[in-house]
Amino acid sequence: MKKMIVLMGGQGVGKGTFAKMLRDINNFKIIETGAILRETAKTDKKIEGIITRGDLVPNEILLKIIQSNIKINEDIILDGFPRNLDQAHWLINTYADKFNIHVIYLDVPKEIMIKRIQKRILEGSGRKDDANEESIKNRLDIFWNNTMPVIQWLETVPDIKFSQIDVSGELNDNFNKIMKAL
Repeated sequence: MKKMIVLMGGQGVGKGTFAKMLRDINNFKIIETGAILRETAKTDKKIEGIITRGDLVPNEILLKIIQSNIKINEDIILDGFPRNLDQAHWLINTYADKFNIHVIYLDVPKEIMIKRIQKRILEGSGRKDDANEESIKNRLDIFWNNTMPVIQWLETVPDIKFSQIDVSGELNDNFNKIMKAL
């Protein structure tokens, strides 16, 4: 059975960075929902508005995007999904019998998330969801109110592996912790 790694955590924890590092070592396919949605927003004004505000894209749109990108014959990393309980239930109900699922919660304090987002802005990420303080605040609120309950629920799901990793340290040390958990 193929592997599905679900990288979870707030904005700025390094999901995208660690996904790329894992891909380079293990040849995983990365499904980065944020990047897919930012690309879609270039031609879809509705999605562009949702992203600019820092809101979540409706489930019916996002689930179709995820499903169209998952191939059961590939090892996969999900970056930025699921973000709410309905998405998490869908993911487990749809794929737990097709993949060995390992959820990795990348944990850092809120202050570090904000510093990392600010660093990303200063480095010129060009991300509209990083463009203003209100959008960042909204995304962090969504993480604490919507995504943390998902993480807490996934920790209790039988037949999947769950790891919580403190990634507030140095990049290579954090990556070594992830590799050890895998």
